[in-house]
Amino acid sequence: MSAQIIDGKELAKTMREEIAEEVKKLADQGVVPGLGVVLVGEDPASKSYVTAKEKACEKAGIYSDDNRLPADASEEELLALVDRMNEDPKIHGILVQLPLPKHIDEEKVLLRIKPEKDVDGFHPFNVGRMMLGQKAFLPCTPHGVIQMLLRSGVQTKGAHAVIVGRSNIVGKPLANLLLQKAEGRNCTVTVCHSATKDMGELTRQADILIAAAGKPEMITADMVKDGAVVIDVGVNRVEDSSKKKGYRLVGDVDFEAIKEKASLITPVPGGVGPMTITMLLYNTLESAKNHMNGSSK
Repeated sequence: MSAQIIDGKELAKTMREEIAEEVKKLADQGVVPGLGVVLVGEDPASKSYVTAKEKACEKAGIYSDDNRLPADASEEELLALVDRMNEDPKIHGILVQLPLPKHIDEEKVLLRIKPEKDVDGFHPFNVGRMMLGQKAFLPCTPHGVIQMLLRSGVQTKGAHAVIVGRSNIVGKPLANLLLQKAEGRNCTVTVCHSATKDMGELTRQADILIAAAGKPEMITADMVKDGAVVIDVGVNRVEDSSKKKGYRLVGDVDFEAIKEKASLITPVPGGVGPMTITMLLYNTLESAKNHMNGSSK
């Protein structure tokens, strides 16, 4: 029997409607949540992603301050722009789209963003609070995965979650969140990576398998146990001459084969991706609430 599809688009739509209602309530009290967006250069994937975020802001009633800089913009120019948004009371969240051109130090830029406006959840201050289980802006993709599990009714307490991938953006923070004693989490967590020996032996133990390695269809059906919940974070372009663009998007798991074994599975596209943008809107709303309540966190 084929797995039930976790429809990220529908879950995101529901959450965005909830966020829009909260934004309206806040606006009625004189505070319009604002997101400052910075894109440096002309990377097509980054442009597409930033445009989607801006459209989502508009639909939710969130003010979006759109800033585009040329690829040869200096580090000083970018830092000055971040400083301006840090001091702008209309901006509650700042998003600097990564990756940045090689001549710009990403770490320096991310550190420049005030923690209370770090709606991507990348600042060490927020990462540290997250690690301790304290209130913080959570990284958008990991938080989106948590929401997908929670809203799909997946029983996480005591479940064995296996994450393939150890990036600072997804794998590491998601492992930490799933470990925490909270609703929709409370798992036993294993993290696999490029140096893991016999990865299939570990992935076959997973009640919840999360693929976030960025390698097309690396998780095959023989690596998944019957009835597992499979969350595919990967988005990879593979050549496909039958498509107008010359490529198609696939995840990190072999979707067609694994959907016959899993109990629940996310598609690519239309799975985790829409939730990532949704959690950015969520964090911006939370930042605006903090601002209204006079709290830095």
